[in-house]
Amino acid sequence: MRFAALIPAVAMLSATPAIAACPIELSVYGDRDKAASIDFRPTLESAAVTNSFKMVLDNSIVLDGVVMWSTEVGRPNGMLMYQCPEGDVTGEELDACTVWQGVIYGVDEQGRVSLLPREKTGSAAPKQLIFADLGHSLRMSAAYGPAGFSKVPWDVFELQGCQE
Repeated sequence: MRFAALIPAVAMLSATPAIAACPIELSVYGDRDKAASIDFRPTLESAAVTNSFKMVLDNSIVLDGVVMWSTEVGRPNGMLMYQCPEGDVTGEELDACTVWQGVIYGVDEQGRVSLLPREKTGSAAPKQLIFADLGHSLRMSAAYGPAGFSKVPWDVFELQGCQE
């Protein structure tokens, strides 16, 4: 009798459509040491910025991140900024508030390394992201220390979920 009651439940589960992969612009990542999280967010209309995200560290420190693809050799060049001035900024002001800059790599389920996909391409969020030399750069930044964050994240971030 109990077995017969399970048949409709199993049939219903098998008829449920698969959950769609999370698009990069809604993905959430965390590092292995739980020192930081990354939340991607949809990029507003921009000719240069292909992805936007924020990194949240301890002590409620938030770094703003953008990705701009280079044109010569296509690479997703990421930047993390801390307390940048609003509006039009000079190159000097941007350099002063940039705490990390580099190429962002994605790693899929099979361990294959690729480049971070641009948002709105229909690409699913990679299983992992690699921010090369992130820990060292953040440790040397003005955002680190008594008035800033105290835990330095690892350079590899794991997909934790998808924003709704």
